[in-house]
Amino acid sequence: MRNGTGLRGITRRGLFQGVAAVAGALALPGAARAAWEAVSAVGLADEDFVERHGMSLFGPLEMPPDFAHFPYVNPQAPKGGEFAQQIRQIGLNQNFNTFNTLNTYVLQGDGAAGMDATYDTLMSGSADEPDALYGLVAQSVSRSRDGLVFRWRLRSQARFHDGSPLTAEDVAFSITILRNEGHPNLSQLLRQIESATALGPDLVEVRFVEGRSRDIPLTVAALPIFSKAYWEGRDFTASTLEPPLGSGPYRVGRFEVGRTITFERVEDYWGADLPVNVGLINFDRIRYEYFRDRDVAFEGFKAGQFNYHEESVSRQWARGYDFPAFVQGRVVRENLPTAVPQGPQGWWYNTRLPKFSDKRIREALIYAFDFEWTNENIMFSSYARMQSFFENSELKAEGPPSEAELALLEPYRAGLPDEVFGEAWTPPVSDGSGQDRTLLRRASELLREAGCERRGSVLHLPSGEPFTIEFLDFASFLQPHTQPFHSNLGLLGIQATSRIVDPAQYERRMNEFDFEVTSRRFGASLTPGGSLRLVYGSEAAVTPGTANLSGVQDPTVDALIEIIANAQTREEVVTGGRALDRVLRAGRYMVPAWYKPADWLAYWDEFSRPDTKPRYGTGVGAWWFDPEKAARARRR
Repeated sequence: MRNGTGLRGITRRGLFQGVAAVAGALALPGAARAAWEAVSAVGLADEDFVERHGMSLFGPLEMPPDFAHFPYVNPQAPKGGEFAQQIRQIGLNQNFNTFNTLNTYVLQGDGAAGMDATYDTLMSGSADEPDALYGLVAQSVSRSRDGLVFRWRLRSQARFHDGSPLTAEDVAFSITILRNEGHPNLSQLLRQIESATALGPDLVEVRFVEGRSRDIPLTVAALPIFSKAYWEGRDFTASTLEPPLGSGPYRVGRFEVGRTITFERVEDYWGADLPVNVGLINFDRIRYEYFRDRDVAFEGFKAGQFNYHEESVSRQWARGYDFPAFVQGRVVRENLPTAVPQGPQGWWYNTRLPKFSDKRIREALIYAFDFEWTNENIMFSSYARMQSFFENSELKAEGPPSEAELALLEPYRAGLPDEVFGEAWTPPVSDGSGQDRTLLRRASELLREAGCERRGSVLHLPSGEPFTIEFLDFASFLQPHTQPFHSNLGLLGIQATSRIVDPAQYERRMNEFDFEVTSRRFGASLTPGGSLRLVYGSEAAVTPGTANLSGVQDPTVDALIEIIANAQTREEVVTGGRALDRVLRAGRYMVPAWYKPADWLAYWDEFSRPDTKPRYGTGVGAWWFDPEKAARARRR
């Protein structure tokens, strides 16, 4: 499935920080711990504008003000070598198959992978904590008692790559232009910002509107910082192949449009010795390779064209690792269980279209997909069925609603189906035959109930039109999974076809919601917040370019998103997430696909790593290039 990381790709520097997760406790003596908890998290103070070294949504920060580095890094890690991979995740205007612009924060164009490494942010996250950020460009953060005003004090040594100082004016400019002209998935979120103002060269103030989301200050703290002087006189919304001026640990190196892009470590990077960066930023070069075909990409990996590969094709994982470099131990693979939430993936209906407006029709098509057969015969029984919109997390709804969930759902009972108040809905389980007659019979019943009529071998919609479905995608790798699904739809009298278009056309059609059914995998967060509006909110459903592909427009969904976005405790987030999960499942907005609660990693044995792995994520950001291993791995 196509993996869309949405905003998650900009709220953590993925390669360097990993995926944030559930907070733990740093081992401090009892008295010191009590004192530390009393002052650590922004939001716990009763007075205005007390400066802290970090900020947290819930509870205390793990790392004290004088921490030297994160626990999962080697502070003596050497620098050097290259980390090269196929693009694996996308966000905002990025595309798996190509790129034609280095401006990745606007709607225009197909953005290049890795550009976030060229920009610094006010604060940076830890792969051990889900809800916390620590100072990067900002040495401290403070807030008003009502939580509507935040101030970040900047480090005087912060610099752009041309040597010019990074000031509060640059920060205020960046926040404002992203709110006004950024990609819709950003600009919608940033509407909660009333103003961003430089109070001096080293102090920026951000004012939020009343009722702002709980997590919007963290989003602001993780936004890229642009040079105001550079962008003056330039069109921020336009595509460009001129590398914009940045301040991050890497700068754009050699690239070939649509094929490859390399980032070079900035030797005199101003922030290299900050605690949030120590033991990270270890590679001299980071390279992304683009391939339109996954089999071709895998052949490239086998040949050593790139040295790190996150496998997503079960056939290759089961049968493809018999090439000489692997047999000889020069290539290594690992199956790493993960506690990272799995975002929803499946075939999403465009409910804006009349043919998908009836939930019974949408549910009928779910009965036609035989996951059990597909998993066994195509995916080597490597996957589990996607059931929840918050799979592999405590936000997944299971069994009947708890009292706390019922308290959230009861005010909306009149507009909700009864199933929301019973056992959480799960997709049907087939007999594994590929054509389960019981499930197909139930699908036919639902279609008739919705007003569809079978005339000979053709099913007609209530409007009288023959029922046809176009499955739109940008690549053919899902065809082995989709074609048996199409065959079952044919047994119901539905003519289903696949249409593969070029990446640029695919992105345009997604931005304009010009599709019938498409595959997509969304990223997930351990602590979802206001960004849920962009995927399931009613306003996003009518805003081109947003991630609400299915066109969800439900006042109960909107209300639950606001409850989650404004929750004051993790318990409230979990309860709200479970309630939202029940309502979304009841909407049948997609044909649920599959997921695997593990990371499949393969790499040429030329890296070393710290002894400690972060709680969440692979920890790859803390690896380093090992020349001795590399010499052995590349020896034929």
